[in-house]
Amino acid sequence: MTDFYVLSGFSDEIDSDIEIQLSHLQELGIRYFEPRTINGKNISELNDEEVLHLKERMDFYGIGASSIGSPVGKIGISDDFEAHMEVLARTIRTAKMLGTSYIRVFSFYIPDGEYTLFRDEVMRRMKVMTNQAAFEDVILLHENEKGIYGDSAIRCREILDTVSSPHLRAVFDPANYVQCHQATYPEAYNLLRPYIEYMHIKDALASGDVVPAGQGIGFVPEILKSLKASGYEGFLSIEPHLGSFTGLAGLSKDDHSRLEGKEPSSAEKFDIAYRALMSILNKI
Repeated sequence: MTDFYVLSGFSDEIDSDIEIQLSHLQELGIRYFEPRTINGKNISELNDEEVLHLKERMDFYGIGASSIGSPVGKIGISDDFEAHMEVLARTIRTAKMLGTSYIRVFSFYIPDGEYTLFRDEVMRRMKVMTNQAAFEDVILLHENEKGIYGDSAIRCREILDTVSSPHLRAVFDPANYVQCHQATYPEAYNLLRPYIEYMHIKDALASGDVVPAGQGIGFVPEILKSLKASGYEGFLSIEPHLGSFTGLAGLSKDDHSRLEGKEPSSAEKFDIAYRALMSILNKI
């Protein structure tokens, strides 16, 4: 841990090969990662044998899991929830095997503008998922994202207030709020600060294009400075999204990523995002 934060990152944006991912993180001095895509396979789809092999490689490189970058809750509100609970159960088992109590989740894709119609079902599902997390003694981290019920800060707060459990907390992702035309700071940040337990570090322009931290309108420096002043001690997970990577097509409806000039490699893009964050932290 350095000062008020612990660095982590979505290393599948470095390379699809887990050996390259972990080796590169080790070179950067980052001791945690947020497993999402492992050798081209989503973390929620790994069986016990594959998870044990992953843990062996993590131990070899001295890299821990900060949170499971799961796709739980990233289905339509009318899709089969019972089947999806099996995905959550599998993911919880994986989290425990990898030594983390955090699992990133979402709050279901909603037909355009029909938030009121599906509110009760969203809350029911989030409560069921959180009850399961409480039973298993893990913590779900709700991430804001375009298209789901919890896209705006006020609906994220509504979910967290309604479920009202220490086993459901918030991931704060500035770029995702920008893409939802939500002011990140101070509006969204102040509304959600009581629940923020984890940060995704990415920034975006008004167009929705993702850029390195501090180069967009996500107020990343101001948010990190405020987090430090408020006593935050937690993970800052680098999620560059500065270009396509293996597995992105199955994880996001939109890829707003952009990088001007000569196209760098995936590892170079990760390094760009890392250096941008470190520049901000050094100033803080």
